[in-house]
Amino acid sequence: MSTATSSTHTTDVCIIGAGPVGLFAVFELGMLKLSAHIVDALPEVGGQCTALYPEKPIYDIPGFPAIDAQDLITNLKAQAAPFSPTYHLNQQVTHLKKRDDGRFDLITSTGTHINAGAVMIAAGCGAFGPNRPPLDGIEAYEGSAVHYMVTQKDQFAGKTLVIAGGGDSAVDWAVALAPIAKKIYMVHRRDKFRAMPESVEKMNALAAEGRIEMVVPYQLSALHGDGKTLESVEVAALDGSKLSLKADHLLAFFGLSMELGPIAEWGLGLHLSHITTNPTTSETSVPGIFAIGDIATYAHKLKLILCGFSEAAMAAHAAYKILRPDVPLHFEYSTSKGVKAA
Repeated sequence: MSTATSSTHTTDVCIIGAGPVGLFAVFELGMLKLSAHIVDALPEVGGQCTALYPEKPIYDIPGFPAIDAQDLITNLKAQAAPFSPTYHLNQQVTHLKKRDDGRFDLITSTGTHINAGAVMIAAGCGAFGPNRPPLDGIEAYEGSAVHYMVTQKDQFAGKTLVIAGGGDSAVDWAVALAPIAKKIYMVHRRDKFRAMPESVEKMNALAAEGRIEMVVPYQLSALHGDGKTLESVEVAALDGSKLSLKADHLLAFFGLSMELGPIAEWGLGLHLSHITTNPTTSETSVPGIFAIGDIATYAHKLKLILCGFSEAAMAAHAAYKILRPDVPLHFEYSTSKGVKAA
């Protein structure tokens, strides 16, 4: 996986959103010998699959009776790798303008400039950002001691963790990290969890074994440390009583905020926060800009990953006609065309 270091780039297609549909679009473009750059607001590729439910099985991916969300992302990255995509992570496209020559200028929140012949918006429900708990000084600890998603489990080996939240992400990671962490405190404001019952049963079994200490009903109250290294997490009960939990890391899983952000200002024919597209090409009201995956809408649209994959293929072929108008496309199946080695 290539991560950009320069601030100015030129590519055939810029993909906004590095979730499963955006990643598959790289493959479809690559098969047509079109280059791609991908921009995503999250620090890792994978979208909701990585950020919200990495260990949850998905059952409607053709050819896989069941596949964990993170494994799907790993496979999609490997599938895209032979076509050398460039990733611009932890940044958001803030400006998009169509040039007189028909190409597009995009600028991201970090000042990256991308000149692209076509744009594919695969932003799911829009830009993602963590729902931060309202704790004074929390920003100073982010990235070192406070985390809103897990990218490398090994960094928590032998550490004392406070995991806060009541949904799938909190419970899944408590179960997944219990075998390697020194100690885990599970903090939730209620004694009932919103996660899958099977996951809650696993967590409760680990709690019975002493691998996880349940701190309920409590909620986060304060962080104590030197502004970078965390010493303890203070939690408070509804009656005002407080506990101090010595910890190396806080993992706060309160979901992600989702909003269209700048996309809403690009004149793309929005309908109920979705982008209306031509279902035969995935093109929006602006020629050269395509929308694929959950953010796209049309009559009888199904919000399924497999439908997003189909939209990515149609958008890639439609983009080819824009980018290579004088080069006939001789359609070939991948079984006969093959894929170059990464």
